[in-house]
Amino acid sequence: MTSFPNSPRLIKAGIALLDPASGAVQRLIALQINPDTLSRTLAPRAPGETADRSEALRLKGPPVETIKFEADIEAADLLDEGDTTAREAGIAPHLAALETIVYPSSAQLQATDAKARSGTLEIAPIISSLSVLLWGKNRAVPVRITEFSITEEAFDPDLNPIRAKVSLGMRVLSTDDLGFGGKGGSLYLAYQQQKERLATLGRAATLNTFGVGGSL
Repeated sequence: MTSFPNSPRLIKAGIALLDPASGAVQRLIALQINPDTLSRTLAPRAPGETADRSEALRLKGPPVETIKFEADIEAADLLDEGDTTAREAGIAPHLAALETIVYPSSAQLQATDAKARSGTLEIAPIISSLSVLLWGKNRAVPVRITEFSITEEAFDPDLNPIRAKVSLGMRVLSTDDLGFGGKGGSLYLAYQQQKERLATLGRAATLNTFGVGGSL
């Protein structure tokens, strides 16, 4: 417990998994330690180099936004607290919770195999849960994980990992990917609308700011 009663409550970053049809929350995964940095890249979607001059100012849709961060996970505090799970498995359960985001479930794999054995000619790819990055009140955004690496750095006597770094790369899913009708599309719209609201809060510049004066 903090010795400063008026200090702000620390919220956690993490990932929510939603049912892609109903939007119901299936699982919430909090990062044990909030990452120190988060990098974002926005690639504007313009018509292309070969477009004529009438297309110069057009945008084809929202930019392609990618997000990357690295999270530390360790069992030291849990072991000090006598946590039974940490003693038996280290941080393996936390790593598994993150890893299984990018796995189809074993039940889905078995169902696909059963369809193949029954002679189904066309088997659609398995539908995953909708992943939503939760990073404070201004950022609840649907994403697809595109990169995932784990570096296990320390182990207990039974070789359970007790310290690791997890690197995650993800692409924001926009209305171009999800449409407007479902939960994912509405989450993306809220995300972009929040950006637009935040953009109005900063102090506005004037032409005098740039030494131009008058008008352009």
